[in-house]
Amino acid sequence: MVITMQPGCPKGDVARVISALRRAGLEPRIISSDPRVVLGVVEEISPAEAERLTQDVGGLDGVEEITSFEKSWKLVSKSFKAETTQVQLGSLSVGGPEVLAAAGPCAVESRENFLETALLLHQAGAGALRGGAFKPRTSPYSFRGMGEEGLKIMAEAREITGLPIITEVLTASEVDLVARYADVLQIGTRNMQNFALLEAVGETDRPVLLKRGMMASIKELLLSAEYIVARGNWQVMLCERGIRTFETETRNTLDLSAVPLLKQYTHLPVVVDPSHAAGKRELVPALALAAVAAGADGILVEVHPRPEEALSDGRQSLRPGQFTDMMAGLRRVAAAVGRQLREAGA
Repeated sequence: MVITMQPGCPKGDVARVISALRRAGLEPRIISSDPRVVLGVVEEISPAEAERLTQDVGGLDGVEEITSFEKSWKLVSKSFKAETTQVQLGSLSVGGPEVLAAAGPCAVESRENFLETALLLHQAGAGALRGGAFKPRTSPYSFRGMGEEGLKIMAEAREITGLPIITEVLTASEVDLVARYADVLQIGTRNMQNFALLEAVGETDRPVLLKRGMMASIKELLLSAEYIVARGNWQVMLCERGIRTFETETRNTLDLSAVPLLKQYTHLPVVVDPSHAAGKRELVPALALAAVAAGADGILVEVHPRPEEALSDGRQSLRPGQFTDMMAGLRRVAAAVGRQLREAGA
């Protein structure tokens, strides 16, 4: 339930409401303190208990209104927090006026390759570097990443370019290791409902990029985000990366409707990954432009200096020149919808 206090009511009135809720075994959270105090209660309570609390708490001084949450996700809902959460990533606030363009190879393959790519992306205006040190692959015989050595290479690229790094963590036991190097912890599509992992990243101080499962609904994505936020980490970015449908001409089907839907339901920033959605590099720029036009707060694309030599996902990886051209188009689209991207070389 959401308890809205009257404007300018004394702090003592707020304290009495909080005490009453705690006596009922609940832990109210402050949603807003200005211009009026709004409290939220996210614990599950029965209809009878909700009615009793509404009568008891509603009669206290300073209480203006009590309403119920309409969705089973609570902390991530717009009902709980109306303004968009801004996740700080280097000098950029994801969820603010600037659109994040994160790019890099699917996997960290070598020091030379990744540093070369990082310098090219920085010059083109990328706002963050992405790359996989631990790779969940469909086949156990495919390249599965360089592990901690890959993380060290990414950290070196950050020192050189000043760009934050995004990389995937696969298991709860590896969260501390990856968090020592990474600026953003990515939860991949296959792990969206790995609840032990979600709770583990929820206990860190690192922003989290949560990818939608390839067969997951919008509701399931939001409930997975709820696991993270409920553990105290509010720095969550949701990522639409395409869902599995009957269509075979693309790797997945990009659900662009997810962007405005998520904007309607949640205060969390929304990022789009057109590379995994399309699976074909020639489709990526158009989908990236469409994502920004639809209101996405960021895009996540794969770029490789020599895609034909890539150890994973070369077919969907842009060449550096293609990324530079795409960024020019993204700046025009962002400007048309009142947003902006980093300038090349910034």
